[in-house]
Amino acid sequence: MENSSPIVIGCDHAGFALKELIKDYLTAMNCAVSDCGTYNDGSVDYPDFAAQVARKISSGQYLRGILICGTGIGMSMAANRFPAVRAALCNDLFSAIMSRRHNNANILVMGGRVIGPELAKEIVRAWIETPFEGGRHQSRIDKMSCMGT
Repeated sequence: MENSSPIVIGCDHAGFALKELIKDYLTAMNCAVSDCGTYNDGSVDYPDFAAQVARKISSGQYLRGILICGTGIGMSMAANRFPAVRAALCNDLFSAIMSRRHNNANILVMGGRVIGPELAKEIVRAWIETPFEGGRHQSRIDKMSCMGT
């Protein structure tokens, strides 16, 4: 991925601190970042922020996004309800790499209460830098896009 491709990011209150750290990290990597909130650690409903990011990915306005909540589970479930969204919960490096390599994940989801800041930065870097392999994996992604129709 070109570092000039903007990334849309969002979180709930449990992911706020990690989101702020990741925004700074992305900026240092020369990635443009669009922040959909939340903008403080006051209690909010994670589906609202998952929807904001997922809509921007689903519409094609952004190619990649990052979501952060307490565990990452709720954000993943909410984001994956949108067409063409492939949100992957990745709280380890291997999952982050494989979510890109084999699944062409377009939203990275992390648990702010599950992983620490250094691991989160490693996961973000790996996820951004890992290309999709295509080939046999593309046909599997194509199958997912017509499920439920």
